Amino acid sequence: MAEVALVDVSKSFGAVDAVRNLSLSIANGEFVVLLGPTGAGKTTTLRLIAGLERPDRGNVLIQGRIVTEAVPAERDVAFVFQQYSLYPHLTVYDNLAFPLRSPARRMDEQLVRRRIHQVAELLHVEQKLGNRATALSGGEMQRVAIGRALVREPAVYLMDEPLSSLDAKLRAELRLELKRIQRELGTTILYVTHDQIEAMTMADRIGVMNEGVLIQLGTPREIYERPDNAYVASRLGAPAINLVPAELLAGGAMPPNARTVGLRTEHIRMICSADGPGPVAQVHWVEHLGDQNHVHLKIASHSLVTLADPAQQLKAGDRVSLAFDDPLYFDQAGNRVAANESGRQA
Repeated sequence: MAEVALVDVSKSFGAVDAVRNLSLSIANGEFVVLLGPTGAGKTTTLRLIAGLERPDRGNVLIQGRIVTEAVPAERDVAFVFQQYSLYPHLTVYDNLAFPLRSPARRMDEQLVRRRIHQVAELLHVEQKLGNRATALSGGEMQRVAIGRALVREPAVYLMDEPLSSLDAKLRAELRLELKRIQRELGTTILYVTHDQIEAMTMADRIGVMNEGVLIQLGTPREIYERPDNAYVASRLGAPAINLVPAELLAGGAMPPNARTVGLRTEHIRMICSADGPGPVAQVHWVEHLGDQNHVHLKIASHSLVTLADPAQQLKAGDRVSLAFDDPLYFDQAGNRVAANESGRQA
């Protein structure tokens, strides 16, 4: 496995800046996830590392070697695409064997066989090796696509939303499988997704991107609990963080330059009475989800969503008092400020 580094890399397509001044270092054996919406520059970043695109400025390094001008075959990376990209006329065995039989890295057939069986066992497709690719389920096809990258044992794995086309159950299963494999093999992975659950559950570190810029890089806990700004805060959390004007919740330890308050569900306590000391909200709607309820509230014309125990009897039209525990504060520019330091950024 290998360290990967991008040093002040930029890439434009016409008038569109796909990646802007991106510097990123991925340690040997680390699982880094790039998170952001469509158009954030995530896939372009992968393609720059793979050599499918060349940067306008900056350098790409793999194992300490500058590979900016190297062709993809010289970079020792494996790319797993969003679509399965299997050869439909070949068996699972031959699909897995294909990269090992290429002229660039032709291997002894006995070694090929041993490697394929090892990877098939890791991915739980050992019973499918004789099947044609077209006879597989969606989840099995994606496992084989991932396996075709694993058999190569490259320096770096690049994965572009490989689970996004699967149903929720299969995504959950393969998230666990992929993280297990990464830990067992000690692989270096850069993984792209717009799914916050994938990012939170799989990553050693998360890089949040927007419009070609890396906004913040940190552990899942750092990104969730100490976002640099309101944009980063809004990328993580389900239900999404509530962002409300500070004047609605004036008082307490709020810094003087706070203009927006960020309230995650764990920051909000509801008191089933309109006589509490905090602001009063009206229940607008209750979503019953079995183990919990999503409660939609209104304060003046602003909406909040929080969680409640299903045993808590709430219905539309009820009035409740709200109390807040350690909310996040953001200034006029959307940057986070500390609650106890007169507006100095945390």
